[in-house]
Amino acid sequence: MQNYFVGIDLGTGSTKAVAVDVAGKTIATAQSYYPTNTPRPGYSEQNPDLIWRAFLNCISKIITNLKQAPTAISFSSAMHSIMPVDEKGNALADAMLWSDSRSADIALKIRNAADGEDIYRHTGTAIYAMSPLCKITWLREHDNELFKKAHKFISVKEYVWFKLFGAFEVDYSIASAMGMFDILDLKWYDKACVLAGVDGARLSTPVNTVYKRYLASADILPGIGTDTAFIIGASDGCCANLGGNAVQEGVGALTIGTSGAVRVGSKAPVYNYQAMTFNYLLKAGTFICGGAVNNGGAAVNWLLKSFLKLDTVTDETYKQLFKAIDTVNPGSDGLVFLPYLYAERAPIWDAKSSGAFININFKHQQQHFLRAALEGICFALNDVLNAVERPEQPIEEIVVSGGFISSATWVQVLADITGKKLVLLQSGDASAIGAIYLAMEALGVDIKEMLGNEDAGRVVVSPNNEAHAVYSKIFPVYKKLYSDIRSSVHQLHDLSN
Repeated sequence: MQNYFVGIDLGTGSTKAVAVDVAGKTIATAQSYYPTNTPRPGYSEQNPDLIWRAFLNCISKIITNLKQAPTAISFSSAMHSIMPVDEKGNALADAMLWSDSRSADIALKIRNAADGEDIYRHTGTAIYAMSPLCKITWLREHDNELFKKAHKFISVKEYVWFKLFGAFEVDYSIASAMGMFDILDLKWYDKACVLAGVDGARLSTPVNTVYKRYLASADILPGIGTDTAFIIGASDGCCANLGGNAVQEGVGALTIGTSGAVRVGSKAPVYNYQAMTFNYLLKAGTFICGGAVNNGGAAVNWLLKSFLKLDTVTDETYKQLFKAIDTVNPGSDGLVFLPYLYAERAPIWDAKSSGAFININFKHQQQHFLRAALEGICFALNDVLNAVERPEQPIEEIVVSGGFISSATWVQVLADITGKKLVLLQSGDASAIGAIYLAMEALGVDIKEMLGNEDAGRVVVSPNNEAHAVYSKIFPVYKKLYSDIRSSVHQLHDLSN
């Protein structure tokens, strides 16, 4: 029999389980998908029972594959979900996800209020529609019957945890993304809670990310006995930094999937109220600071499907896309793309934002628009990177992950725009691996050797100095463009909605 650890990542579109042995080698994986519901514009919801069943399915597949129960199971989870539940943990409504934007007007009011910056600095969470602070406030103002009926407001991870242990508990990491948790004092922040109309009694009890429990009975989870440890874990972003060995100062982490994010490890919060950078806790004294954008691969897919009228996007489609892009010089002959197709988060935080191609002229062909799209996404992420990088602690390298790393062209464009050395993380399971590291820490396993194994799966991409010089001249223009057209964009948004 072999000891092994399981990391569970409760994601937006699926739950994934990764099993590793004591040496850190992946020995099994499982994944189960579920849909997101959008019943009305701005709504983005999920049935939490589907996530619970996906969790059960993944655990069952791992145990069936490996023929024994794991030593420990640890959790990673998407941030910013919130739902009302009764005293028995039953959901009174579907969970509102990070992408739910119905509370955008509330977020704007809080951000512009006298206490807005104070709340941001205490909680570390950007004041935006994604924040549970804004969502709970929306429920109080727009569905007061449901608001009053709720015993607790919890996330999808807390929902799964309650089903296992019958306890309303939340890790510091997920709590720190709610906009109501004091990231320095490690308790619910009264001023934010009063604003939402709740107190700590209507929220879960905060616990450390290495907090563990054991099942009271082997009947609760088929195949799992009372000797398997369950570690509450952290958020997906914080776990991804840990899994990619990007928690130390001077190392960043960047992910591009449907959306995108830049995160850096820090011993203290990195505040930037204008850019509204986040400061989430991995654990007490370790902050993961950065910003997320809504427009990553989603913007590229829009371009291919809507702009180029491609009904089906395949690997061959992307191959031809990048082949065409390689024929265009850095800077796309002056064509600039603002990739704000889906209400943008960091650093502009504008629910009424929209995309734009700027400086179009007769020279520009299809391939120019394709390259400009990739450059625009990378400019947006570089904008976030600049907001969290401190002069006294420059970022020397960036660990990058996500589907985009399969394109050498896209990775090189990112390196050239940021001017940073990129380290490609070949594993797509950084969040689950980070959760496993927390489990190992909780059980006293030394993970230093695994984190320090820099040769394992490392592919390094360095920036091209000539291309970087070109992009360094374009980037200041890019940064200024949206503020120049924002009022016009808002007018057009209001006219078309």
